[in-house]
Amino acid sequence: MRRFEYHEPMTLEEASTLLTTLGEGAFFLAGGTDLFVEIRERLREVRHLVNIKRVPGLDRIDYSDTGGLRFGALVTAGQLEASEAVIAHYPNLRAALRQLASIQVRNRATVIGNICRASPSADTIPPLIADGASVETYRIGGGRSIPMAEFFTGPGRSVLEKGEIVVAVTVPAPMPGSLRAYIKHGRRKAMELATVGVAVSLDTAGGVCTGARIALGAVGPVVLRAPLAEALLVGSKLDAATVAAAAEQAMQECTPISNVRSSAEYRREMVGVLTRRAVSQAQEVAA
Repeated sequence: MRRFEYHEPMTLEEASTLLTTLGEGAFFLAGGTDLFVEIRERLREVRHLVNIKRVPGLDRIDYSDTGGLRFGALVTAGQLEASEAVIAHYPNLRAALRQLASIQVRNRATVIGNICRASPSADTIPPLIADGASVETYRIGGGRSIPMAEFFTGPGRSVLEKGEIVVAVTVPAPMPGSLRAYIKHGRRKAMELATVGVAVSLDTAGGVCTGARIALGAVGPVVLRAPLAEALLVGSKLDAATVAAAAEQAMQECTPISNVRSSAEYRREMVGVLTRRAVSQAQEVAA
């Protein structure tokens, strides 16, 4: 392991200043489950490690029926998975958290760390995009709120600027009659990256779909929305024929590649299969 300088800021302003002034080779430490592996394997050259665990207020989970869910940058996957608000209102997010790595990793890894890695196969991103989540940032001179669907620019890349820190994620409260599900497909049931991940978030009233969001993971350079497939569901009673047509359309909207885990053709086919299953599962959970 190469030597690096260790820093322990006490405020967000201090952390942002460090990240700005230290330049290349400066990285934040929150959970560290990926970062320490990359340091040990010399996959990432770290010259400065900035530990933000002493910054107050980043470990909170809050929920209200008007403001929805808000969780900070130090909240672990295990903590969010066990949150009563997530269990009661966000079944798709909880399903994703329960399938993230192992229980040991979830008790240490932060959800926002998983998000900021900007992996197209990340488990937490599809349900959060489907639920209309936003990223809150801090930067000297003023932070901003960024819709998560607009946060990623490519594998491992985001719109974050130098010195900008993600401090929280907010998720709107579910509407009455909302249906939500997340299904992950991989080669094994644990400690596996998604070959394909599909999240759906549907609003219904009187048995009719009034709003639909479908997020597709691991089938593009970023987690994708499927707006044409969503449009097919809106105004329908989510009957089998309409859901099948939307699933077929979602297959056309994804842009998968072939790699060691799967062929592009297989991934595209699984988008259709999982979209149908996710809508069906969301209806069953609501029933």
